[in-house]
Amino acid sequence: MTALIRPEPAPLAPPAPTRLDDLIRYGDPDSPALTYQDATLSYRDLTALVSAAAAGLRRIGVRRGDRVLVCLEKRLETVVAMLAVSAAGGVLVPVNPAFKPGQVAYVAADCAGLVLITSVERSRPLLDELAGTRSLRQLVLVGDPTAGDLAAAQQAAPAMQAIGWRQLVGTAPLRWQRAAPSEPVIDVDIAAIFYTSGSTGGPKGVVLSHRNLLAGAQSVSGYLGQTSSDVLLGVLPLSFDAGFSQLTTALYSGAHLVLVNYLLPREIVRLCARYRITGLTCVPPLWLQLAGQNWPAEATRRLRYFANTGGRMPRSTLDTLRTIFPDARPFLMYGLTEAFRSTYLDPAEVDRRPDSIGKAIPNAEVLVLRPDGTECDPGEHGELVHRGALVALGYWNDPERSQLRFRAYPPGSDSAERAVWSGDLVYRDEEGFLYFVGRTDDMIKTSGYRVSPTEIEEVAYASGLVGEAAAFGVPDEQLGQHIVLAVTGVAGGECDTGALARSIGEELAKYMVPRRIVVLPELPRSPNGKFDRVELRRLVGA
Repeated sequence: MTALIRPEPAPLAPPAPTRLDDLIRYGDPDSPALTYQDATLSYRDLTALVSAAAAGLRRIGVRRGDRVLVCLEKRLETVVAMLAVSAAGGVLVPVNPAFKPGQVAYVAADCAGLVLITSVERSRPLLDELAGTRSLRQLVLVGDPTAGDLAAAQQAAPAMQAIGWRQLVGTAPLRWQRAAPSEPVIDVDIAAIFYTSGSTGGPKGVVLSHRNLLAGAQSVSGYLGQTSSDVLLGVLPLSFDAGFSQLTTALYSGAHLVLVNYLLPREIVRLCARYRITGLTCVPPLWLQLAGQNWPAEATRRLRYFANTGGRMPRSTLDTLRTIFPDARPFLMYGLTEAFRSTYLDPAEVDRRPDSIGKAIPNAEVLVLRPDGTECDPGEHGELVHRGALVALGYWNDPERSQLRFRAYPPGSDSAERAVWSGDLVYRDEEGFLYFVGRTDDMIKTSGYRVSPTEIEEVAYASGLVGEAAAFGVPDEQLGQHIVLAVTGVAGGECDTGALARSIGEELAKYMVPRRIVVLPELPRSPNGKFDRVELRRLVGA
């Protein structure tokens, strides 16, 4: 009798992800996941550390829906902390490490954050500002804090308990396992709140679900063709939606992400050579610097794509980069935090339409609509409206602004579906390709960031050095726009622009500081009494 030979069962594919931290299951356990400086974590190491940190967060009281702020430069602990918040059932609030103490305190108070994870060095100037934030209960310090550091933190902010990162993670042997949150978390739950400038007032928190982030990772990694053999260089901030997207797409494809805190353009070239980078995403100001570098063959040989986001790349820069990277495919991308990613231009179309922002990414629909909600004809300017799985849940604790930006689709219906009205003016050509025109509001687009003129103006007023103030953006080949601040002196007197610039620099991140401050006898106003920024541009020769 012939024995039956049963075939070995095929290995089971990992189940579809439902939480942000599920993405770490897609990499081979023994393959490199993250590198920072001379340290590398495999996917096995990363999963174990995330599990340990998540257990630590639950131990200090983090429960489903609690907001946890992570204010760190790029390093291994930053990624572990971000994923651990998800694994513990909490809500991640990435904070731009370039933010000044007052801005960090604003975010912490606005989202009612429970825990702040930051470095010893960054905590020192923060403590006085954070002492008045009632919701914060725990401070976790990364970077080997001394007993003196912990005591100083405790003294400055008595309501917060201060512990070190190692104390949070613990010393028990690390195991390869999936962390289980204290309460069940599903894909429609809030995963993260990204703070971005609003057209009025302080930063607004864009609320993203696990589904938003996972759909974005799947879509972007798909059209970029990323695989587990890719090695990506993470240059953009993880608090920036495009930088965070680079992390999620790397994990989704099981790729290797090399983290770098950008210092000098030649360092980017060196790292591309050292790690044989295959994918590089930057914003236009950085691409302009990189285009002027000397790129040896070992730095470009393996690069299979380069991508631009955060503004239009000048045609001359694109041409130079295509010469430097002759075998790499250029991806020109457009996104907004409220929908994470929106469009990209197929590399095959770059020669024919290099000024286009392309078409909708997979699993999204992008429309060009008139103010009445009807669709624009080809060539007609209208507002870019994004619908689909990537549309955010709204703005944190701000129903009024949420209703303005996130509206029922189809327009005017009582549908439960919400699309996001971007505030960006675009048009579509006869073949369906989109082109960026400008903004429908006064937002300034600089260095890949959207900056609120009101936020700059409020800091100027708080200095006591100005009578009136109006900020606006003017075209800039490198930055997209640079910021100009027009002011009058107090009671018609003089204005010390040097002191004003220093005061603004102490309160706002560097990219928000005006390049020029112009003193005028009076600021022009429109018939409705608002500052006339068009006339201001004319007056200052912009």
